Amino acid sequence: MATSVPTYDPKTTATQLAQMYIQGRQSMLDSQSATATAIDKALSKLSSALGTFRSALSTTTASGSVVANKASFSSDVGTATATASAAAGNYQFYVEQLATVGQVSYSGMTDSNVTGAAAGTLSVKLADGSSFTVSLANGDKDLNNMLSAKEIAAAINMEATNNSRVTASTLTVNGQTRLVLTSNVTGQSNGVAGIDVTNLGDPALQAQLGDGNRVLVNGTNAKVWVGAPGGDPSNLIEQASNTFNVVDGVAMTFTKAQTGGVPVTLNVARDSSATATNVQNFVDQWNKMLAAIGELTAPGNVAKGTAGGIYASDAGIASLKSRMQSLLRTAVGGVSLVNYGVTAQRDGTLALDKTRLDKALATNPTGLDAILGKTGTMPTGVLGNLDTLVSSWTKAGTGQLATRKDANSKLQSQLVARQAALETQYDNAYKRYLGQFTQLQSLQSQMSGTSSMFEAMFSKSDS
Repeated sequence: MATSVPTYDPKTTATQLAQMYIQGRQSMLDSQSATATAIDKALSKLSSALGTFRSALSTTTASGSVVANKASFSSDVGTATATASAAAGNYQFYVEQLATVGQVSYSGMTDSNVTGAAAGTLSVKLADGSSFTVSLANGDKDLNNMLSAKEIAAAINMEATNNSRVTASTLTVNGQTRLVLTSNVTGQSNGVAGIDVTNLGDPALQAQLGDGNRVLVNGTNAKVWVGAPGGDPSNLIEQASNTFNVVDGVAMTFTKAQTGGVPVTLNVARDSSATATNVQNFVDQWNKMLAAIGELTAPGNVAKGTAGGIYASDAGIASLKSRMQSLLRTAVGGVSLVNYGVTAQRDGTLALDKTRLDKALATNPTGLDAILGKTGTMPTGVLGNLDTLVSSWTKAGTGQLATRKDANSKLQSQLVARQAALETQYDNAYKRYLGQFTQLQSLQSQMSGTSSMFEAMFSKSDS
């Protein structure tokens, strides 16, 4: 009876044994690589959160103050905007005349048959003495060997040295084509004074444009009185623009002239709603940043089966969070953000009490800006101190985040090298086991053959 000898598949057996050989070290490398990848993502998230928060700090008082002002007229004569530096008060003005743009036209325009370089140039002269030159060499856009009024208008509009000071167009009045030039800037000195046709190549076109223009609208200056009209001439302001900067920190743009002699009142006052929005934006950005840090540092809960954040036990980030919360309590003259309605909740987030904010601003309108301070080369207050602290983490090359990223990158490079070395060890082990079990398979085959031979021999003897 033949003896049963176990058989082996050399490749399968070599693979299994080689995997068992590196299994412990591979498991450790996989765990370390997963942690390094998680740290890389966490650092990117923390960098984004702190960077966004730092940008928000800069924009909070970008206008110079978190306290906003508003300006409005007592009647519909225009619009006004006030910066934080504007002083509250009432001011009276009378709009006698608005600034307007000038417009002229040239009648009897016909197509010119002189095109290409021979068409020459024309020079548009402005009332302030300046001018710009327009080449008509490439004016024939439809290539019909004729230069129309529309093509001349297009050439004027496309001329770079025009600087959008004049817009050219065409009109058809009683069957006649007119070239119309409109100033884009208000004021009597910004209109079109005429066209120099000396260098035009077509005598007929020279006659049409050199025959003088017809004034459609005269450009005028704005005239605004400080107070009632007709008083001291020094109170009359005349300028080419309808936007006036008479009151410090206030820009007034008039859109309607007045009649009757009764001045309009400009009221400048604190804008409670806009101020609250500015403060709320800071609160929202703080809470958003804190939520990002909270996710990275959240403790795990064994009972609920939830894992902790990647930085749950990181002393450095815990210290950063603690120092930032401490800076929020900065006081100036014994007054802090709490007095202006900005309070910390149990979870570290901030909340704004707008009623308390408004009451505090009513009694101490400059206190909030003093507490918040500003960022920049000379940082002050809560914003400046927070910006300096966050900068120590986000600064490129030398900040805490950069240092951590460099260390993690080096670790990842080392893990890649260790993985390559482990794969080499696997390959060597596989080859060794493959050789051994291939040889064993050969011996088994020989033993099986010998066994079969003996079995056959003894079977014959028995018979």
